[in-house]
Amino acid sequence: MSTGGVDTLRTRRRHLRPSRGEGVRRGLRETTFIIVSALVLSALVRAFLVQAFYVPSASMEDTLMVSDRIIASKITTRIAGVSRGEVVVFQDPGGWLPDPPPAADSLRSKARSALTFIGLLPSDTGQDLVKRAIGLSGDRVVCCDAQGRIEVNGVGLDEPYVKGRTDQVAFDIVVPPQSMFVLGDNRGDSRDSRFHLEVNNGSIPLANAVGRVVLIVWPFESFGTLPIPATFASVPPSPVQSDG
Repeated sequence: MSTGGVDTLRTRRRHLRPSRGEGVRRGLRETTFIIVSALVLSALVRAFLVQAFYVPSASMEDTLMVSDRIIASKITTRIAGVSRGEVVVFQDPGGWLPDPPPAADSLRSKARSALTFIGLLPSDTGQDLVKRAIGLSGDRVVCCDAQGRIEVNGVGLDEPYVKGRTDQVAFDIVVPPQSMFVLGDNRGDSRDSRFHLEVNNGSIPLANAVGRVVLIVWPFESFGTLPIPATFASVPPSPVQSDG
C-alpha cells in the first residue's frame, strides 16, 4: 500500500474515533440514564411492592422496638388482603394521632422527603401506625374470657408475645364490613382499637392498610421475619363468612 493510502486510512480512523470531549459527554449521558432508571425503579418498588418504615412508638414492644426499621409488603396486602395475626402498617383513619407539625421548609427536609419518596429512606411521616390485626369483617372480638385473653369468634387467643396484661378495656364488638380490629402487642401502652370504640367499633377501614410487616431489617441483631402466630389458626370463620 502506498504511503498516501496509509495516510488516508489514518485520517479516516481519526474522524471515526470520538473526541475526548464527545467521550466524556457520552459517559455522562449513560451514567445519568443509569441513575435515573435506578431511581425510577426504586420509586416503583416503593409504590407497589414493598416500603421501609420506622417503628414510631412503643406500642408493639417487645415484638418491635422504637425506631426499628421494618419492611412492609404492599403487594401481599393488595393481592391477598389482611389476615388475622398479621402485623400491619396502616394510615391513621383520623383522630388516632395528633395533628402533625407543619412541614419544615428547609433544604434538608425537602431532600429527606425526596429520598423517602423514591424509597431510599424509611418513611417517618408521623401518619402511619403499626399494630396487629386481631379481627376482620364479621368477627366478634371480646375482652376478655375467664383467663383474661382476647376472644375471637368464641376462641381465646394465647398470645405469648403480648407485653403485660391485655384486659385494660372491656368490650364486645363485631368488626364492621371491610374493616380490621387492631391491637398493639404492648397492651398497656397502646392507644389501639380499644380506645376508639365509638367510631366504627374501633376498627380501621381495610382501605387504610398499607402493607403487612414481613421483615425487621435494623438493628441487625433483630433481623428476622414476622410470621402469623399459631394461635390464630384455631379461630373459626366469622358468622358472616360462614353464612356466605
